[in-house]
Formats: sequence, structure tokens, C-alpha cells
Amino acid sequence: MPKVKTNSGAKKRFSFTGTGKVKRNHAYHSHILTKKTKKQKRNLVHSQSVREF
Repeated sequence: MPKVKTNSGAKKRFSFTGTGKVKRNHAYHSHILTKKTKKQKRNLVHSQSVREF
């Protein structure tokens, strides 16, 4: 059987921490930032770990 390719979109959006948890960044922080409050933009900067089910 051939190898399964990694999803190219996921490859760019997610990374792993040293302990193996999956890390993600917040959306809505790339453009149209003028109408967003400082608090909203500040809270979007930090990365978060993906919840596991």
C-alpha cells in the first residue's frame, strides 16, 4: 500500500509541542484589524493547545 500523505493545510496550521500535544493559532488575526479592539487582537496572539476528546 502507498504511504498516506499529510494534509497540506493541516501541516501549515498545526504544530507539536515537546510533550506531543497539538498546538494551534487563533484565526481572525491576519487582516481587517482596524475594527477589532486592542483586547480582542491581544487575545488572538497567543497559541492554544487543541482539546482532545
